[in-house]
Amino acid sequence: MSLMERFRLDGRVAVVTGASSGLGVTFAQGLAEAGADLVLGARRTDKLADTVALVEKAGRRAVAVATDVARPEDCRALAQAAVDEFGRLDVLVNNAGIGTAVPALKETPEQFTRVVDINLNGSYWMAQACAAHMGPGSSIINISSILGLTTAGLPQAAYSASKAGIIGLTRDLAQQWATRKGIRVNALAPGFFESEMTDSYQPGYLEKVTDRVPMSRIGDPAELTAAVVFLASDAGGYVTGQTIPVDGGLTIT
Repeated sequence: MSLMERFRLDGRVAVVTGASSGLGVTFAQGLAEAGADLVLGARRTDKLADTVALVEKAGRRAVAVATDVARPEDCRALAQAAVDEFGRLDVLVNNAGIGTAVPALKETPEQFTRVVDINLNGSYWMAQACAAHMGPGSSIINISSILGLTTAGLPQAAYSASKAGIIGLTRDLAQQWATRKGIRVNALAPGFFESEMTDSYQPGYLEKVTDRVPMSRIGDPAELTAAVVFLASDAGGYVTGQTIPVDGGLTIT
């Protein structure tokens, strides 16, 4: 296998959650361009059709499944759809997530619990459901955040706690499944990329944060997708249990 062939995903099947918009769409498209067929999950099924079209434009197959990752039964159904449609499941990108910016003295139990249920618990239910079908050489990629490692000036206790939890979850699943199942489990900790979440930030916030970024800009989603493909493919075959920041250097400041 040549060096560049190690980055290919031909013949593999990838599940991407939160695939109806934002970074999830970019991840699905990038994995398809690398050769994978896709199983796409999201709550907004109407928008999943657009992601399916992008995958098919890249020459690969895709199926869409209505999925709320906070419901373990939905996670099991999404994993089963991969096996039913394609006969295998090789890659999971745990991308589904929500965020809030509520001061800690005002955040309600319902608000806090909802964020944790989707971001952290949902990542666990999806990993559990997919690992049951995965063979040696498979890869789980959890999307954490730099807010699991540092702060960025917004009141985001629930979001930060959930993303820090994903980092701990990643380490534990990696040590459990490396020898027992031959599955690699890693996390990415994105900095600031254009997405639905950044669209909701107050005016001027991104410019203020960019002042802390050594590379002096927010990220291009394609740069984060390249890291996803690396971890999904044989190129990342000796990497497990790691959290890799993709943040322009923000976490070193």
